Amino acid sequence: MKIIMLGAPGAGKGTQAKKIAEKYQIPHISTGDIFRANIKAGTELGNKAKTYMDQGLLVPDELVVDLVVDRLAQEDCANGYVLDGFPRTIPQAESLDAALAKLGEKMEYAIDVNVPDENIVKRMGGRRACVGCGATYHIEFNPPKKEGTCDSCGENLILRDDDKPETVQKRLGVYHEQTQPLIDYYTNAGILKTVDGTVDMNDVFTSIVQILGE
Repeated sequence: MKIIMLGAPGAGKGTQAKKIAEKYQIPHISTGDIFRANIKAGTELGNKAKTYMDQGLLVPDELVVDLVVDRLAQEDCANGYVLDGFPRTIPQAESLDAALAKLGEKMEYAIDVNVPDENIVKRMGGRRACVGCGATYHIEFNPPKKEGTCDSCGENLILRDDDKPETVQKRLGVYHEQTQPLIDYYTNAGILKTVDGTVDMNDVFTSIVQILGE
């Protein structure tokens, strides 16, 4: 079961990807997690990625494609995987398809979690990230037990630069320009499925399970 999650930044595709991975016992592969690990470790890739992310820009293809394709070749992906945050552009999608074709494989589902821009700006402004372990919360939808403190490691929670309204607007602009065309790409490939991302996250997941099957 090879799945790509689509949707604007803050649409909730990451949350749904984790739920899919848990239910179907396949790895959740997030470029965001890879970037955060590298940023925390202060690697060259991490520092390059951080420069773009802090400005609300997308990380260039060459920093991402080889890393993802290598990850998909690992043993735990034998029964499938759910990709979250990749591909972001048509060239990335084409590179992914070409790499899978060499392995005699292809993507099976592209699930678009659809949320209007105005909902996303409000939603992301409420997000808080842990400076220690990277866990994320939302002051309205998923608050920590103690305000401003991570449930997992006790470190401080912050409003990340890329969650601030002005940065979110910029990220949405980049998304519509570069990533929205993937909707057409996967529609033409015959694998696109769209779910309403404005409803409760459990209802979104129910819709996804109806698409993927029990």
